[in-house]
Amino acid sequence: MGYLSFTDLPSLQSGFSQGHSTETAVLCVLSDILQAVDCGDSAALILLDLSAAFDMVDRAILLQRLQTTFGIDDSAHRWLQSYLSGWHQYVRRGSTRSTIVYLICGVPWGSVLGLVLFVLYTVELIWLIERHGLSPHLYADDTKVYGSCPPAVVGAFSSQVTKCIDAIATWMKLNRLQLNPDNTEV
Repeated sequence: MGYLSFTDLPSLQSGFSQGHSTETAVLCVLSDILQAVDCGDSAALILLDLSAAFDMVDRAILLQRLQTTFGIDDSAHRWLQSYLSGWHQYVRRGSTRSTIVYLICGVPWGSVLGLVLFVLYTVELIWLIERHGLSPHLYADDTKVYGSCPPAVVGAFSSQVTKCIDAIATWMKLNRLQLNPDNTEV
């Protein structure tokens, strides 16, 4: 966590930041949008819905990203690799138990480490949104994309937003995450 505090990640992903909640995440985005509207601009907010996000994290991609993007090597990398391997699950009802299934993807969503690993897995999503000239704000697996423009260029802005959403959908597929278009709202 000390390492992450030196990056700008905590300001864009408040899912693990001390003193942040879903309420502070909403207020941050709402404040930015209201400021733009108060200046006479048009604004757009896209709420992305991911399906079973923590369960779908590809561990091989995660381990690669930890090494190449964040420089986590040697014993720390081996420890994380060990932590992420050998997971299994089964269903039990009374004394009857199903067959054991070994899990090949996912991070534990109920743990602090699982949340941090998910954040590190999705950091490229933040950069992708910013490259399209829009603002990201994430709270764990809830992703908000927003931006504003003067009324005279709403058509170009709309095209910019569409290109960004298309790029996000492609990124999600490449990273084995599922964007739920039925629950994505603009």
